[in-house]
Amino acid sequence: MNTAARVLALLAERGESLAVAESLTGGLVAAELTSVPGASRTFRGSVTAYDTTLKRDVLRVDGTLLEQQGAVDPEVAGQMAVGVRDVLGAVWGIATTGVAGPEPQDGQPVGTVYVAVAGPGGPAKVAALRLNGDRAEIRRESVRSVLELLCGELGTNARTRDTEQNGGT
Repeated sequence: MNTAARVLALLAERGESLAVAESLTGGLVAAELTSVPGASRTFRGSVTAYDTTLKRDVLRVDGTLLEQQGAVDPEVAGQMAVGVRDVLGAVWGIATTGVAGPEPQDGQPVGTVYVAVAGPGGPAKVAALRLNGDRAEIRRESVRSVLELLCGELGTNARTRDTEQNGGT
């Protein structure tokens, strides 16, 4: 079972939903998820916010942060994940932002990527990636990485929930 199928199966087991915010991946995360039969049970939708103003206006990323740090920033990734989760009414939100190339962006070198996961009502967990390869390889690895991050968070969250239900032992 590929990572997208695993993520969707975990979400279905829990009765939870997912929304995606994408920048450098340009819809590839959503495409990977929707390639799995039955994805509509848990996948609510996505926002491809390639333009920085969409990150601010649609995903509710802080405008001052975007002006000062640019779109390629860990806090921006986290705010994108929280924003898409809230805007699309999902339990979980994931986000990708970074530089796929061929040129640097916002003072960041090609291969600088941030992926984020925002769970139920909480702050986002962000992973910083330094990827090698051409534009297509960086984008593919970004998709894989954000889905793996979510898969890990779903597993961690499930273990925490089980511990709480069993009296905290």
